[in-house]
Amino acid sequence: MTDELLARHRAVMPSWMSLLYEEPIEIVHAHDRRMTDSQGRTYLDFFAGVLTNSMGYDVAEIGDAVRKQLDTGILHTSTLYLIRSQVELAERIAKLSNIPDAKVFFTNSGSEANDTALMLATQFRRSNQVLAMRNSYHGRSFGTVAITGNRGWSASALSPVKVNYVHGGYRYRSPFRDLSDADYIKACVADLVDVLDTATAGDVACLIAEPIQGVGGFSLPPDGLFRAMKEVLDSYGVLFVSDEVQTGWGRTGEHFWGIDAHGVTPDMMTFAKGLGNGLAVGGVVARGDVLDCFQAQSFSTFGGNPVSMAGATAVLDYIKDHDLQANCAARGSQLISGLRAAESPIVAEVRGKGLMIGVELIKPGTTEPNVPAAARMLEETKKRGLLIGKGGLHGNVLRLGPPMTLTAEEAQEGLDILLDALKATHAAL
Repeated sequence: MTDELLARHRAVMPSWMSLLYEEPIEIVHAHDRRMTDSQGRTYLDFFAGVLTNSMGYDVAEIGDAVRKQLDTGILHTSTLYLIRSQVELAERIAKLSNIPDAKVFFTNSGSEANDTALMLATQFRRSNQVLAMRNSYHGRSFGTVAITGNRGWSASALSPVKVNYVHGGYRYRSPFRDLSDADYIKACVADLVDVLDTATAGDVACLIAEPIQGVGGFSLPPDGLFRAMKEVLDSYGVLFVSDEVQTGWGRTGEHFWGIDAHGVTPDMMTFAKGLGNGLAVGGVVARGDVLDCFQAQSFSTFGGNPVSMAGATAVLDYIKDHDLQANCAARGSQLISGLRAAESPIVAEVRGKGLMIGVELIKPGTTEPNVPAAARMLEETKKRGLLIGKGGLHGNVLRLGPPMTLTAEEAQEGLDILLDALKATHAAL
């Protein structure tokens, strides 16, 4: 049955819509942190639908909230009408953002959220010039592909904005990698100034950055980089947008938003994924004057719909009631320390924060990306009952982003599988 479904998928779906594994799987049931495929095999999930199923699966509180909304008979009204749950959730997010006089606009995805941020920044600054980070990823829409600094995900040179890329997000392969944290920050800030002064016309709209690069392999700069960068941006009048699509809601453990690690408040933040726990929801929270700058008529047909708002509100409640930010910190420390202690010859670096962990694989004794090892690791972990992801510019980085509800026992189970799979992969290659 899986072979038949795969053939049908390939016949009607685009070739660039990739599937994991040599033998792709169909998930038919899930509960807590475990998923079962159509062949009856059960897996511990360490990727959470690309960090989207943040609470796990079959969570009663979230399901009950969604069913309660469904029972009203209203799945959709559009934002042309007042939606109480939308207003209430926006109030909570505005307060959580710490952005002065914040307002919120809801979308359906991270791509749409980032597109909205670009539209707002370029309107507010009356400029089509944008800065982004090298090795970044911000979505698959026309505008967000244009600001994605990762060739593997940037399909077109066409762009609605003029983009320049700056250093800082991916340290392992940076020309500044051997510098101390303080000197690394100084070098990246100097690069930012140089780009502003030499490669732009001066009136740049914004810099958009992920506090931890997601598709880029969960890479991250030293804490404080974006605070130092924002000091420069403020002096030029340039807006700062933090892409929190993967880092938001406490996943990094240390802070509720990824950017908080840098001790700075952005002008805008975009969010999506984990807020909906599988429901389609995203958005922008920004300074009121920035969000209000758009002068044309506009609204969002499905953004902030009553069903998504009910589920997202339940997710926020669940995070708070179960102190999941603290759980992310504890389980992340457990996994990171365990992986680093293994000292595998094919592992160059174990990095990340909380339950957002990247494992960069290299050919032993070199810094050369070990792409075959990453592909093999996905197969070896799957064979042992664990689902993980991969990414990075070269596709050589394992991405671990389990549900934020992961238990200590499940973390150890996953860690044991990862270590065993690393040994098997090294031996095979």
